[in-house]
Amino acid sequence: MKIVLFMCVLFMILAHLFMIISSILSKKSFLDREKCSPFECGFDPKSLPRIPFSLHFFLITVIFLIFDVEIALIFPIIPTFMLTNMIIWFKMMSFFILMLLIGLYHEWNQKMLNWTY
Repeated sequence: MKIVLFMCVLFMILAHLFMIISSILSKKSFLDREKCSPFECGFDPKSLPRIPFSLHFFLITVIFLIFDVEIALIFPIIPTFMLTNMIIWFKMMSFFILMLLIGLYHEWNQKMLNWTY
């Protein structure tokens, strides 16, 4: 028991030591204006390096991921169709699909599904 505790402590100390050494070695020693500027074939860039982020596109992506995960949750329920009570299975699936439809209606009501405002 003592040897296991000793090994755990030793490995924790080694892990912390390696993290400290790697953080010291990875520090940049000098910053150069040329290295910090964006490179575009030797010319100064004509546009900003960062484009504005579309929050609406992000929200559409989140909505897609949520509904995609919910649909993926339906797939394991399909093989249980013959193994469970039909009435309980139907109630459970109806409730799940009703929740999906309520979520879809809420997103539609909030005008989140429109690409333009």
